[in-house]
Amino acid sequence: MRRTAEDAVADWTVIIPFFNERELLPGTIASLARQIVPFRLILVDNGSTDGSAAVAEAAARRHGLDHMLVTERTPGKVSALRAGFRWSRTRWTATCDADTLYPPHYLATAEELLSRRNCVTAGAYFVDPGASADDRAARAGTIRMAARLLPRQSHTGGAGQAFCTATLRAVGGFDPDRWNFVLEDHEVIHRMMRKGTMLYSEALWCMPSPRERDRHSIRWNLFERIVYSAAAPWAGDWFFYSFLSRRLRRRRLLSQCIRERQFQQIEETELVPTHSVR
Repeated sequence: MRRTAEDAVADWTVIIPFFNERELLPGTIASLARQIVPFRLILVDNGSTDGSAAVAEAAARRHGLDHMLVTERTPGKVSALRAGFRWSRTRWTATCDADTLYPPHYLATAEELLSRRNCVTAGAYFVDPGASADDRAARAGTIRMAARLLPRQSHTGGAGQAFCTATLRAVGGFDPDRWNFVLEDHEVIHRMMRKGTMLYSEALWCMPSPRERDRHSIRWNLFERIVYSAAAPWAGDWFFYSFLSRRLRRRRLLSQCIRERQFQQIEETELVPTHSVR
């Protein structure tokens, strides 16, 4: 673990869970290193076999970041997020993806939203690499309109979510015993919205990698999405824990499916749960 003089004043913890992302991690970490506010970086290696952990830690050291490397061998993004969140001691927590780039004002903009009355979570919209200011404005308008029409649900993914740490801890954090399926980014927002609201801003955006996915779909289908839109304001618990969980279980869409890409050569045998910190 590396600590710097900024450690005492950082209001942010950034959690990056990863599995076999050695090619893209350096770019993500470099973009976060340009943030205009200080933060603590928690890198969570979810059992990588390609040396990603060493690559990530080298990048964090190269940029002089206050960072910690956590190893979580229980497969699945939810388990990795839980392992990282255990180490969050700051006012705000952001979850970032290993294959996503963030503008220098990303955390500062999220902080401005989270500082508003009753805001407990902030959401960033996604833009394509090379997107112009007009492209970003159009995308921001779309997501803000969606949030006005459907205010009790998330309109962005885990790569672009930021939280009030105390509220996230109060609602149970990331918990595979509660929810160990895909769509964890929507389930956690469902719990957060019991405590307050989620806000978006034209200035809060990030740029996920455009790479092709070669796994089966890990998204909900149109019917499930429609039910979510109808149920979220008044029956969110039923939707996630009775309706959707059963459907995802039948499709075997557990949390670890998020990382199933052929080029990563995942072993068929389940990894033994192991926790360690460096």
